[in-house]
Amino acid sequence: PMRGGQAMLADIDDPDLTLEEMFRAWPETVSAFVKRGMLCVGCPIAPFHTLIDACREYQLEEVVIRDELRSIIAATEDSHRHR
Repeated sequence: PMRGGQAMLADIDDPDLTLEEMFRAWPETVSAFVKRGMLCVGCPIAPFHTLIDACREYQLEEVVIRDELRSIIAATEDSHRHR
C-alpha cells in the first residue's frame, strides 16, 4: 500500500487497510471470507471497503474475524520460515 507517497508494509490491524490490499498482501486470508459466504473477493467495492466495513455489512463480529485472519497469516508465515 501507498500512504503519503511512501510504500508501506501491510498491517492487518490497520483500520484503513482495504480488503483489496489485504487480499493482495495475504491471499491466504480469502478462505476466511469465502467460508462465511462473504462476497468480498472480486467485489468492485473491495478496493474501498475495510474489514470493519465488511463486518458491518454482513453483521459479523470484527474481533472474531480479525483474530482468525491473524492466525491464518501467522500460520502461513510460519510455514514459509520452516521450509
